[in-house]
Amino acid sequence: MKFSPALQPATLIRRYKRFLADVTLPDSEEVTLHCANTGAMTGCATPGDTVWYSTSDNPKRKYARSWELTETKAGHCICVNTARANHLVVEAINEGVVKELRGYETLRTEVPYGEEKSRIDILLQSPGEPDCYIEVKSVTLLGDDGQGFFPDAVTTRGQKHLRELAAIAQQGKRAVLFFAVLHSGIERVSAAKHIDAVYNQLLKEAQQLGVEILCYQAALSPVSMSIKNHIPFSQI
Repeated sequence: MKFSPALQPATLIRRYKRFLADVTLPDSEEVTLHCANTGAMTGCATPGDTVWYSTSDNPKRKYARSWELTETKAGHCICVNTARANHLVVEAINEGVVKELRGYETLRTEVPYGEEKSRIDILLQSPGEPDCYIEVKSVTLLGDDGQGFFPDAVTTRGQKHLRELAAIAQQGKRAVLFFAVLHSGIERVSAAKHIDAVYNQLLKEAQQLGVEILCYQAALSPVSMSIKNHIPFSQI
């Protein structure tokens, strides 16, 4: 995924009302960005960090600029626009980057499924093969020594998705939880038991029922982003 034009820098003043952030541009002008991230963004929104933003040419948008990346004082790069995760994973599957998901003939997105009326992020299909249901989650919470965690806040929506994936696995279909790691400092991923114990337990149960877990890290820059390499998942 390439940014055209390349992202522009600013300095974060504050994030507020979940969807908004005030920043200072290099010429000292203060402007408001749209923030497409409803999570806690722990460690991703520290005042004084460098923000990289895109600009829309849609005249109907109230806030033309969108917060895409954070560059922390520690030198880490983080994609805070959670809407990018699905696009990155679709691109990686289509390009054969994710070896575990190669060989399917068709790829569809946002397909309705499940008893709890969900929409699967990605559905892969091939004649004569079990359908493959993929739920994508972006990981940006960094702990100590390269340890990444999901979620960064209690997620009833994420809990629902685990129940749906578990049900798919029990039907004999392929169910995959894909952690798209969008933080350059994260080297491995675990469920955040200390934040959402219910999610952690549901994830353990889902694994036992056959749900696969894949973790891939993205390469991030103000010019482009792409899914690159597999990193490990472990229960804590």
